[in-house]
Amino acid sequence: MKSWCALAVLSLAYLCHGALSCPPLCKCYRRRAEVVCNEVPLTEYPSEGLWQNTTLVTLQFTNITSISEQQLSATPLLQGLHLYSNHLQNLSAHLLRGVPHLDTLDLTGNQLSVLPADVFDHAPLRNLVLKNNAIEKADAEWLPDNSSITWLDISGNSLTKVPAALLQKLPHLENLDLANNRLDQISANSLDLLNKLERLNLRNNKLDTLDASVFQSSRNLTYLFLSRNNLNKLPKNLFQELSQLKLLCLDENQLSHIPAGLLDPLSSLEEEGLDLTSNPWLCDRKVRYLWGWLQKNKKKVFLPESIVCARPQSLEGRSLMSLTERELNLQS
Repeated sequence: MKSWCALAVLSLAYLCHGALSCPPLCKCYRRRAEVVCNEVPLTEYPSEGLWQNTTLVTLQFTNITSISEQQLSATPLLQGLHLYSNHLQNLSAHLLRGVPHLDTLDLTGNQLSVLPADVFDHAPLRNLVLKNNAIEKADAEWLPDNSSITWLDISGNSLTKVPAALLQKLPHLENLDLANNRLDQISANSLDLLNKLERLNLRNNKLDTLDASVFQSSRNLTYLFLSRNNLNKLPKNLFQELSQLKLLCLDENQLSHIPAGLLDPLSSLEEEGLDLTSNPWLCDRKVRYLWGWLQKNKKKVFLPESIVCARPQSLEGRSLMSLTERELNLQS
């Protein structure tokens, strides 16, 4: 049997390395080096009780309002930090200087509005989520040049534009989510350096048109979400370079026509990969291209019978695909 003194020394050694400590109100999982604080009345980031070898921290539904570089530096091996649905209002500048291994930072559902310069510098972030905050302005100074981020989610904020200078710092970006903002335009060359981009979500914004060249460098784009905007016209060559596109959502816009040839480059659309529903289609001679394309590509269209005429009154509510050439006055 080990002596009391030997046990005391062993216990002290464990405590010195933080192996047995855990912040009050939190749960710690030693094997995974993980700390979880869920729905507890914390008002400050629990840096003093964290193991130094912690690699994953999840704090959700707490009363924390701010987080600083000094607090994070207590866990220099941190790789993932998930801060869902707290009351964060402020982040300190150079926030990540003490966590040089941080890969994932999720700040979903807080009250962030203005972020300081260099806030996401110093760590090799690959996943950054700022979803459902109160951010009105995105700033290129948030990030270092040649950022390693591959997944950026700024959806659910109040952005009216995204500066090209910010996107130009993201050459490795694969997923960009800007849904549920107030964007009224996407600058013509803002996506030019995002040649690895695979998924772009612009759903539920205020876009009424798109520049013809905006996707010219997006040859790897696979999923494009443009639903619930105010799009009323699209340039003929908008999708010219999108031969890898599998899914395109254009539903719930203000499209009455699309130009001839617009959909021809989309040879990789998967089954039901195109959604054109809930647009006010004008079923006249100008709809000839769309009508013919639908006849040939029915399997690629989501609910093709739900693409219906809004005008003229005589055809209102009729499925576009069900119409004859005579009804569309297409006979030469």
